[in-house]
Amino acid sequence: MAHDVRIAISCPDRTGLLSAITGRLFDLGADIGDASFAVLGEAAEFATVARLPDPLSAEEVRNTLTGLAELDGADITVAPFTLGATHSESGQVTHRIEVRGTDRPGLVARLTEAFSDYGANIVRMDCERVRGASAEDYIVRIEAWIPDARAQTCLAAVDNTAQSLGLSSRSEPA
Repeated sequence: MAHDVRIAISCPDRTGLLSAITGRLFDLGADIGDASFAVLGEAAEFATVARLPDPLSAEEVRNTLTGLAELDGADITVAPFTLGATHSESGQVTHRIEVRGTDRPGLVARLTEAFSDYGANIVRMDCERVRGASAEDYIVRIEAWIPDARAQTCLAAVDNTAQSLGLSSRSEPA
């Protein structure tokens, strides 16, 4: 019987990194479910919930990944995943929101509070510093599940919060 594991990798970013990781997991017979990859500064992070065939163990997967040249110096964790591997309703994206402007302390905390106040669930969030024409912009991209009955007021609250911080925001249904 197959079993689920969570694989988390943090290492220096390198060309071909994601291909090396996913290729080796394929070779092992792992079935990648939810997955995320991001470059964070000069580092890269990969996380996934993967289904492994029996009798392949989490330790065997970790040892095999450790042997990849692309993962030299990586922090690799492979552990049993005991929560459900399929999203609940609140794990489905209903809206995409982007907020842009000058970064300031507390920005992400203030924005995420606006979602929480309306019973929304942030499914994904990415933040990025980007060089603009005259200054550095900070972009926050959020994919969220917002209860239908509260969507308009939640999105208005997010926009008001962004404006109060001197930022612009836009949203769209998923």
